Amino acid sequence: MPDLIEITSTHYVGFVVAVLGLLAMDLGVFHRKAHEIHYREALGWTAFWFVLALLFAGLVHAFRPPGEAIEFVTGYVIELSLSMDNIFVIALIFAYFRVPVEQQHRVLFWGILGALVMRGVMIGLGAALIRQFHGVLYVMGGFLVVTGVRMLFVGEDGVHPERNLFIRLARWFFPVSQEFDGQRFVTRLDGRLALTPLALVLVMVETTDLLFAVDSLPAIFAVTQNTFIVFTSNIFAILGLRSLYVVLAGAINCFHFLKFGLSLVLIFIGIKMLLAIWQIILPAGLALGVVLALIGISIAASIWEARRKRELHPGRNDSARPPSA
Repeated sequence: MPDLIEITSTHYVGFVVAVLGLLAMDLGVFHRKAHEIHYREALGWTAFWFVLALLFAGLVHAFRPPGEAIEFVTGYVIELSLSMDNIFVIALIFAYFRVPVEQQHRVLFWGILGALVMRGVMIGLGAALIRQFHGVLYVMGGFLVVTGVRMLFVGEDGVHPERNLFIRLARWFFPVSQEFDGQRFVTRLDGRLALTPLALVLVMVETTDLLFAVDSLPAIFAVTQNTFIVFTSNIFAILGLRSLYVVLAGAINCFHFLKFGLSLVLIFIGIKMLLAIWQIILPAGLALGVVLALIGISIAASIWEARRKRELHPGRNDSARPPSA
């Protein structure tokens, strides 16, 4: 068995450099020219990021103490599952702003790059807060339970850019053009620099991810307080978000029960955190099994419901596209 290694700042730097290298290859080689990413290509990229995450889990299993690999996979599955809800909101944003299909990958690329920075900062602050005040974990647990219950009973409110503080600030400080200018986020309007609608879409995507991170990060801290595991599992899940968007967004209306499953995941994880008050610690393997079961059952039920509706209404297609504004 290989000798166990101690995680140092060098490993964080090496991981970040590797991720940036992969992203540079993505934008500079594979997607240098704007084009529509089709389902098969997106499915291939989704499989690539998934296999890469599993290979990393294998390295964690080989070189770190027992159990950390399961914690990594559990955190990865939780973050990836919660990202599905984020995907549907992004689909609504693209539909609202009528973003051309060939420009959507660029928005997702820079949105995810910004998300990597935001998540890194939030994970660092969260870890420091937990080390200083351990009781914060129980506050997070209660927050997750309340959030999960709220998701069960509160429907979607749609997309409202006019309510977004950062959109209002962007419009206050910069003129905004009415038309897209290819892949550009900045253009010239009457001789002045101006934001394009694509820039506003990017702001919406970034702020949406920030709101979702408030839910997902406490959920991963419920699995482990190992900052390296929290960070890497989070990043791997975010990296697969772009291709997963193309795979899932077209079938947005098929996932009738997914939000119900995600709500139960948040409630379960929150209860898991609160049980620690009475020294009841659920094994990481059990937590992974419960999360997989909840997500799997909600997806299976969604597919069954969509199939039943198609049989009842043969000429109706509810899964074609996300609704447009």
